[in-house]
Amino acid sequence: MNPFSKIGGLAGLIAAGTYLFGFALLLAVLEPNGYDLSGTDFVAQAKFFTENQTIMYIWNLVIWILNAIVLVILALAIHDILKDKSPAISQVATSFALIWAGLVLASGMLSNITLGAVPELYASNPEQAAQFLRSMSTVENGLGGGNELAGGLWVLILSWGALRAKIFSMPMNVLGIIIGAAGLSTLVPVLAPTTGAVFGLGFIIWFAWAGLTLLRH
Repeated sequence: MNPFSKIGGLAGLIAAGTYLFGFALLLAVLEPNGYDLSGTDFVAQAKFFTENQTIMYIWNLVIWILNAIVLVILALAIHDILKDKSPAISQVATSFALIWAGLVLASGMLSNITLGAVPELYASNPEQAAQFLRSMSTVENGLGGGNELAGGLWVLILSWGALRAKIFSMPMNVLGIIIGAAGLSTLVPVLAPTTGAVFGLGFIIWFAWAGLTLLRH
């Protein structure tokens, strides 16, 4: 076994775990305690960030920072397998993966700065804190969650290349193509809520599948 394939496999499983952790914490802990899923009440959200700063730091660390790190490792491990049979497709796909990881990392770093600044602003002026949070949330959403273009292109191109080169299983590659198409569909605002959910939930399965595949490679 190529040692890097094993590391990439572990990275894939961790990537799936970051998504599961994020969804579970959001639905089981954050939302029941006042986190605004609609993203419209920024005064309430600023208050929530102020009262739950530590757990929000942990959430951001896992879903943004850790996810970006393991995404780079996974993408390079897959590139190492695909490059011999489909070098051009592998290079293009991996480029989008690294762009995506950079955007995710930037979102996490920006989110941490926001979490540090909001409580200070909220203590003196809740409305100002809400305005600041609204502006920062727009930037974060544009970088790492509102449009899933980079991630969609990565898994779509990668899965198409792997399908043609007969690398990985056909069901895994078909799933990747579906996830990629869903990611590209988030560029259409009316479709984004539905296709974004398909993208995120589908990637939990794909990351785990890719991780197990690399561990057996």
